Amino acid sequence: MMACSGFTCSKHSLCALNILYVLVSLLMIGIAAWGKWFGLVSSFQVVGGVIGVGVFLFFVALVGLIGAVKHHQVLLFFYMIILFMVFIVQFSVSSACLAINKDQQEQLLEVGWNNSHTTQRDVEKSLNCCGFYHVDNNGTCDAACFPNHSCSPCAEHIQAHAGEVLRFVGGIGLFFSFTEILGVWLTYQYRNQKDPRANPSAFL
Repeated sequence: MMACSGFTCSKHSLCALNILYVLVSLLMIGIAAWGKWFGLVSSFQVVGGVIGVGVFLFFVALVGLIGAVKHHQVLLFFYMIILFMVFIVQFSVSSACLAINKDQQEQLLEVGWNNSHTTQRDVEKSLNCCGFYHVDNNGTCDAACFPNHSCSPCAEHIQAHAGEVLRFVGGIGLFFSFTEILGVWLTYQYRNQKDPRANPSAFL
């Protein structure tokens, strides 16, 4: 079995990486649409945000895939720049998710709770709780426990899982951020390699 050349190995690695990004982006779009369709998430902001990130990742991966297949210098350059900027943002956010303490978690959760009534209804219904810190028996709540006045505040339910979720999201984010810096390095190497099938005088 013959070993691949540096050019061919870089090309195949970059194509495989971008195919992975395409699959992840389609998975994100599909999960968000599925959640909205079946009523698991009623917030248009959450669904729209996830779909927007998925579409952005899809187009970035498409640029990288086309650039890798055609060895297109301009596409590879812009792909490398965009991927590096995404790496910086994702690495920062992932590190923050892993470093955040319990008091900061509570503050962020309360801000998020107060900013979206749709999210409040989704959380109350799924976790069977009412209110954030206090249950208002004279108000309205979509939880099944509310008619019996047996509900507990949602804060304790959310906080029980918030740390695990943040660690999971931070870990996944860190993993993909390292694949992104790998993609930047592969693109830089591949972009500066000569295509053995091309005219040597055409390489810039």
